[in-house]
Amino acid sequence: MSTIPIIPFAEGEALLDWIGLTDALAAGHDLPRAEIGDTFLYRDPDTLLNRSAWIDGLGIAVKSATIFPGNPANSKPMVNGGVTLYSDTDGTLEAIVDFHLVTKWKTAGDSLTAARRLARPDSENILIVGAGTVGHSLHAAYSAAFPDARFTVWNRTRANADKMAQEIEGLQVADDLETAVRAADIITSATMSTEPLIKGDWLQPGQHVDLIGAYRPDMREVDDAALQKARVFVDSFDTTIGHIGEINIPLESGAITRDHLLADYYDIGAFIRTSADEITLFKNGGGAHLDLMTSRYILDRWKADA
Repeated sequence: MSTIPIIPFAEGEALLDWIGLTDALAAGHDLPRAEIGDTFLYRDPDTLLNRSAWIDGLGIAVKSATIFPGNPANSKPMVNGGVTLYSDTDGTLEAIVDFHLVTKWKTAGDSLTAARRLARPDSENILIVGAGTVGHSLHAAYSAAFPDARFTVWNRTRANADKMAQEIEGLQVADDLETAVRAADIITSATMSTEPLIKGDWLQPGQHVDLIGAYRPDMREVDDAALQKARVFVDSFDTTIGHIGEINIPLESGAITRDHLLADYYDIGAFIRTSADEITLFKNGGGAHLDLMTSRYILDRWKADA
């Protein structure tokens, strides 16, 4: 009997590259549309979240996350979990992949897949809004596709931005968000904001805006004017419309209409920039189908190195 691989974070990450992942995500959307489903179990204040996806021709993945808010007080991570990957042929278990490895590469890779198609190739100034874990991943991902770009970070708490700049060589810290947005070619935002931080009045011709942070119905990172000024794309209509405030709130208010959302990744050929001056905007909504595509990419690289 063959050994089922358990792929840990460091050993798995050493085999990956961002461009390869974005190519795998694009290829995954050439397959039949994923069937996805989420389940939750609660034991106040703790949560078990299972996110599942099945793509015909790619396989089945179940991403399980445990959220224990009391863990940080005991010097343990609040979020733990793993991804189980199953064969599409016979349903057998193929691998167990570290939860944080899949999440890191799925989240930033999702955004980079759009940016490679929508951002100007000559983009030189990239602004990261939010100095958390995802902000660090975004720096790594965008550096792969825009190796000559200069990076700036803005964070509501300046000390966290300073800490990130100490950890990443060459990263500059912005004092004023409006000034930094106006100067950027690409704005990539990963915050927990429920009030729009980025204003449409600040956006300049030719920019690309990448939004990651908002994932609840009450969360937004940009205002109505930003959406109205931009050509808007999403990773999945199924995981954004009806779920995320960034899209839902302006749809419900009439600030934008459904046809303002031009395409998702199942029409990835539509992800094109039609002029140097247009503003493009991408909403990263995530989803278990992307976890499946990412896990399959990780397993393929693991097998290739065996």
